[in-house]
Order: sequence, then C-alpha cells, then structure tokens
Amino acid sequence: MSTAYHCPNCKTNRTRFTIVEQHPRIVKLDAETGEIIEEYSVENKDPFHLAYRGPNVKIQCGVCGLLEDEEMFAKYATYLQKRRNT
Repeated sequence: MSTAYHCPNCKTNRTRFTIVEQHPRIVKLDAETGEIIEEYSVENKDPFHLAYRGPNVKIQCGVCGLLEDEEMFAKYATYLQKRRNT
C-alpha cells in the first residue's frame, strides 16, 4: 500500500485517511430473529450463497469523511500529479 491518496471530495486532504479492512463472514440468519444459524467458510459455503466480490480495503477521508474504494483516492492523486507535471 505505498500509493499516494488525494480526496476527490474535499480536494485538500492528502495525508489523513482511515484504512478500513473488510473481512466478510458468510452466514445464514434466522429470518425472524436475525440470529446467526450457521457460519460458513469460503471453501464450504452454501451452494445458493454467492461469493463476496467487493473490495478488501476501503478508504475514508479523515477530513470530510468520504468513504470509497481505495482506487478512487489513488486515481485522483495520480490524475493531479500528472496535471501538475504538464
């Protein structure tokens, strides 16, 4: 994770971020109570349960609070860097 970030929302923050690591849990819930009935592993999930396809990491701006995929912050930083160099 040695990538520069720049917030595309507030456009000022380049240093204060929260890195949110996502660890999905595959579960089956009771429809009435919401209690976990069963928890599955990635290798042993229910055949009707789709695998998680979201990002493993999300980034939150420490100034304005924008929470997005890491790619958005990294691409905005790259875009501004190229713009400054031309």
